[in-house]
Amino acid sequence: MPELALPHRFTYGKDNVAWGVIGEGPPLVLVHGTPFSSQVWRRIAPPLAAHWRVYYFDLLGYGQSDKHDGQDVSLGAQNGLMAALVGHWQLDRPDVLAHDFGGATALRGHYLNGLAYRRLTLVDPVALRPWGSPLVAHVRTHEAAFADLPGYAHRALLDAYIAGAAHRPLCRDTLAIYAAPWQGATGQAAFYRQIAQMDLRFTDEIERHYGPMAADVTLLWGEKDAWIPLERGRALADRIAGGVLTVVPEAGHLVQDDAPEAIIAAMMARAP
Repeated sequence: MPELALPHRFTYGKDNVAWGVIGEGPPLVLVHGTPFSSQVWRRIAPPLAAHWRVYYFDLLGYGQSDKHDGQDVSLGAQNGLMAALVGHWQLDRPDVLAHDFGGATALRGHYLNGLAYRRLTLVDPVALRPWGSPLVAHVRTHEAAFADLPGYAHRALLDAYIAGAAHRPLCRDTLAIYAAPWQGATGQAAFYRQIAQMDLRFTDEIERHYGPMAADVTLLWGEKDAWIPLERGRALADRIAGGVLTVVPEAGHLVQDDAPEAIIAAMMARAP
């Protein structure tokens, strides 16, 4: 599957953010999670582009967007970026499809930045505490040590971490796509920087607001998600989706690779 092109740059503060757009129709914004990039949508975006004008971007410090020392790449910064991009694109109540940290970003954008969506589709989002693996806790304490790992040790850890998001084995080419932004001195430091900045307070800040939304909310969850258990999805569905949760069989946290057809089907069920 060809990678998505990100030919455009948006300046946000001191950072250049990579983005792309394909298709024609009502606007749809795709928001990826961690440790991924907009490339998680490479199987999803092209079919949807027959019905929507599909916008996608790399979060601050991710993918092809700028990465540098001292950069704020936390969830506390990403919703501001999303709001700025929606304004830059001059979108009015776009549809939004978001995964993992992208889900938290879309929810923060709604509750804290006043973004209004026509339809919000969340796939295994980070939204309710607790979240974060033992690796996250360890990196937060020892970020510098991880940033200085020998390249071969970092790549082994990175591949194992990424592979753990999927229920089905990821092929070598897919691993390479997801690992590429985190290679080299700059990429390696950026990988551990984003983990070190993971903080439960950014979801705690909006959790008290959860309730029925004006937008049409669809929630999908991989049945075999080893990162955020299915029970967390059921709890979130009770809060924001009227208890309705679509469980995707034989899929882990990375539903985009385990069962991309499930996401496409959910979107097409309410296509404009």
